[in-house]
Amino acid sequence: MSNSITDKNKQVNYLKERLQIFVEVLDAIDPETADVEDIDRLIQMLDDVEDKMDQFNNRNELTNE
Repeated sequence: MSNSITDKNKQVNYLKERLQIFVEVLDAIDPETADVEDIDRLIQMLDDVEDKMDQFNNRNELTNE
């Protein structure tokens, strides 16, 4: 199991990397041939980033109490 990222700078860098991957995947998709599965995959990637951001926010709130 991986270690939790608790450092705010590392959290931001992680999210930036995930968003960069999303942009690269988005750029690679041909709008003329994209299908529902491609769009679903993009939506899932954004949902994963959002979930991770929520986890980081909750973690930071717990450490600030």
